[in-house]
Amino acid sequence: QVQLQESGPGLVKPSQTLSLTCNVSGGLITTNFYKWAWIRQPPGKGLEWVGGIHYSETTYSNPSLESRTSISRDTSKNQITLQLRSVTPEDTAVYYCAGGNNWNDYWGQGTQVTVSS
Repeated sequence: QVQLQESGPGLVKPSQTLSLTCNVSGGLITTNFYKWAWIRQPPGKGLEWVGGIHYSETTYSNPSLESRTSISRDTSKNQITLQLRSVTPEDTAVYYCAGGNNWNDYWGQGTQVTVSS
């Protein structure tokens, strides 16, 4: 069974870079046709796609966040990473890692990120 676990700082100051890691166990992130995504949910709002990475290493980003987003992978650690630059309080959200053969087959439990000075 594939399991995902997000990790990262719970508090980030405005203008800094948010870095999150998704540790994947029970399956390889390079499995053919697998894809991995970062999704967030701001307080009181719905889910928002941040971006993702395909098993082929092709990356995808939400157009509204693309200029600030970098998604990568570390195959030696079987991890997916998200970097979101120049954060503002509007980036406060629960951030989820998800993926599998479809973008939403497996989900992590989510990690709260608050942007505040």
